Amino acid sequence: MAVPKRKTSTARRDKRRTHWKMEVPAMATCDHCGSVKRPHRVCPVCGFYNGVEVVDMKGAEA
Repeated sequence: MAVPKRKTSTARRDKRRTHWKMEVPAMATCDHCGSVKRPHRVCPVCGFYNGVEVVDMKGAEA
């Protein structure tokens, strides 16, 4: 069974982990209303996706 000969130092361990970072999700603008939204998703403001009204936002408010 393979076992490390020496303990990995915290500096060496943290250097290896520097490339793993949280990133801000990509954002796009809605073609219909111009608001900021996640790409490939229905716009939460107007309910349009790819130029087609998918969700009726006027009826969803009530």
